[in-house]
Amino acid sequence: MSPRRALAALGVLAVLVAGCDPAAGGDDGAPEPVRPGWRELTLPAPPGPPGRVQVRDAAACGGRWFVVGGVADAAGETRPAAWSSVDGATWTALALHPRTYYGERHVFYSAACRDGRVALLGAKRGGAHANPRTSSWRQLPDGSLDEVIAPFDLFGGPYAVDVARMVAGGRGWLITGNRTSGAAVWWSSDSARFTLVEREPQLASDGAGETWNFDAVETAAGWLSVGGIVPAGRVDRDPLAWISPDGVAWRRVPVPGGPEYDELQRVVALDGRPVAVGLRGRAFGAWRADGDPGGAWRAAGGFGRPRADGIPGVRGLAVTGATLWAATTDGFAYAVWRSVDGGDAWVPVTLPGPAPAGAERAVALLGAGDDLLLLIDDGQRSRVFLARLTD
Repeated sequence: MSPRRALAALGVLAVLVAGCDPAAGGDDGAPEPVRPGWRELTLPAPPGPPGRVQVRDAAACGGRWFVVGGVADAAGETRPAAWSSVDGATWTALALHPRTYYGERHVFYSAACRDGRVALLGAKRGGAHANPRTSSWRQLPDGSLDEVIAPFDLFGGPYAVDVARMVAGGRGWLITGNRTSGAAVWWSSDSARFTLVEREPQLASDGAGETWNFDAVETAAGWLSVGGIVPAGRVDRDPLAWISPDGVAWRRVPVPGGPEYDELQRVVALDGRPVAVGLRGRAFGAWRADGDPGGAWRAAGGFGRPRADGIPGVRGLAVTGATLWAATTDGFAYAVWRSVDGGDAWVPVTLPGPAPAGAERAVALLGAGDDLLLLIDDGQRSRVFLARLTD
């Protein structure tokens, strides 16, 4: 990592040390929490030796639902695991075809699908520097998942920083992430072969600052990617977005920020218009483009309560109908929030059980029609819950 990016990372920690408490219900008079009718689901044991299931992400398209993650044994060794469903209620474990040493030990952490087929990102730390060994996986016609063999430096190598999220749309597949040169993407028309786009003039860091890319969504105008920029001479970030018709040529889109640390960490399309959620100062905030995503953006509502001893983050953003759902962490516990007005106002959501945050713990959301899927891994066990919001 370059000295400037290292300095920026230190600045992130310095700014975020104040943290926030997203689980707090607010001051007296705050709205009552939303209480969905959570119903716990059962994931069948995947093939292979017994172990603790680790759920990490979910996706749905074309009448198919997918939950992905891994299995860890008592010694801490892991292997990938994935499940599919046609109704979100009854699940089947998928057969896997790992092709590499690390692929056999992957945990899937990001999934996206189109036309009823899923593609995934999996990783396992290893090697002399314990860096993530990342691969993409794709679904074969028989429904099984196959690790895609790719050159080591496609996702790793001396210029690697992170491989963040996979998304899908009518234009194909897009992976967001970062290289030492700044924000980067990987694109594919079929999920069988990805092309790295780094040092692209509008994506990469330049004299204006250092760029970071976290998530993306497809819009009518093309791919929209979101993240932030550390302006030259500062250590905090400002929000930033990019738009591309093809995943190769990108254009920066300014997003209004404030004097504190702001960045966009998740983005979805709500009624065809993008809404992003991320850090706003010491808490959380939403931004949206009410027209062309490559045009003017505005800040929507903020939410969350500051606390002095945690590092906050947004871990999920989902849409059901016209409703937004955001999953956040204060560094100690996960929380879920709901907005029914495009991100202007947010209210807390009651969870079906404890959701502590930290290493080997996770939360994820999936919206499919009027159904909301919630994944919780509390470090001891993983649980999957479904809320039928029309019931």
